[in-house]
Amino acid sequence: MISRIDLRGSLPGDPRSVLPRAELDVEAALDKVRPICEDVRHRGSEAVREYTKAFDGVDLESARVPVAEIHKALAGLDPAVRDALEESIRRARLVHRDQRRADVTTRVVPGGTVTERWVPVGRVGLYVPGGRAVYPSSVVMNVVPAQEAGVESLAVTSPAQKEFGGLPHPAILAACALLGVDEVYAAGGAQAVAMFAYGTRDCPRADLVTGPGNIWVAAAKRLLKGVIGIDSEAGPTEIAVLADRTADPVHVAADLISQAEHDTLAAAVLVTDSVELADAVEAELKAQVARTRHTERITEALGGRQSGIVLVDGVEDGLKVVDAYAAEHLEIQTADAAGVAARVRNAGAVFVGPHAPVSLGDYLAGSNHVLPTGGCACHSSGLSVQSFLRGIHVVEYDEAALAEATARVVTLAEAEDLPAHGAALKARFDWRVPAEGEARP
Repeated sequence: MISRIDLRGSLPGDPRSVLPRAELDVEAALDKVRPICEDVRHRGSEAVREYTKAFDGVDLESARVPVAEIHKALAGLDPAVRDALEESIRRARLVHRDQRRADVTTRVVPGGTVTERWVPVGRVGLYVPGGRAVYPSSVVMNVVPAQEAGVESLAVTSPAQKEFGGLPHPAILAACALLGVDEVYAAGGAQAVAMFAYGTRDCPRADLVTGPGNIWVAAAKRLLKGVIGIDSEAGPTEIAVLADRTADPVHVAADLISQAEHDTLAAAVLVTDSVELADAVEAELKAQVARTRHTERITEALGGRQSGIVLVDGVEDGLKVVDAYAAEHLEIQTADAAGVAARVRNAGAVFVGPHAPVSLGDYLAGSNHVLPTGGCACHSSGLSVQSFLRGIHVVEYDEAALAEATARVVTLAEAEDLPAHGAALKARFDWRVPAEGEARP
């Protein structure tokens, strides 16, 4: 059901080349999404309508979802689901509100200050996937940090669903209503990213687009980065578990399965120094997968080249492996889970101990589940309030502070053969180069 990679006694200096990873050729997908994005750029709403009809089987006169339908979806929401979503929103707000940075003013010299001012982007487009599963939780994870950042204009888009009359899934619309978002679009894939990047008759252009999606969404983000800001090229989900003999194989197997049920390309990786645990987990996988609803999907994900059990000589080597893998979700289930977790450098999110499974983070931990995938956690962060803020330096110098700096600015400008830079300061003073031993003006 799941392959094994034995790195005992032979851990390479860079384990990335031997670790399980899905083959996702975003570069190849660029050739497919480029004409779609160009078509949306030139024909706007008409192009979005045609691609929605072609890909989703729905012909919509306008991609904009009527506000009445959003409120209708909330009215029809199962009370238990509403309660869970409201609690998810509450916990997410607690965490993300504390991420907001304060402006900081630094006194560089007497009369000279630099202030870093944090300013939200003006408008964001938030992508919520559709397809094999419905993700109202992704509405929460996108919208809450944007709202806490102070973004004034928020728009959510999610693929049109034929079974719901061309609207996004009612649970997604209901989540939007709970969050006070009434600008929602029934559009998915590359055309939705292009809609936000270029703007259409139905949808004004945005400054930033965030949210997970399939390979076509990731490719469109890569293509249009620069036209529009992006969070990351989030691809199929992945979980890595670093565990030793103290871990419960029932828990480990259940957590691997929980992420494998997302997609046939989902990655599930166990790194352990215990052959006994590996054997027990493999047995549990066979037993538990047979009892799940999405047996075929999970079996394909666990059997794919992106999943596997990696055997190492000890937790120290395990740490090297999971840092090289840079998982979207990383669970630490070892004897000293907190101590080991504190040493992790590369992960989208770290889940510590037996009582913090990834599923908790997907819905109710308060953390964000829009996280970097494909090894990008070594250089990228998950979605947060900071994703929606820009740092602007505000420079204030009085005349005396500028005068004191002028000679050095002129010196550096001349060294870079940019004399007009220095002249811009000299023009403000009766300025000359001081003689040797003479005080600077």
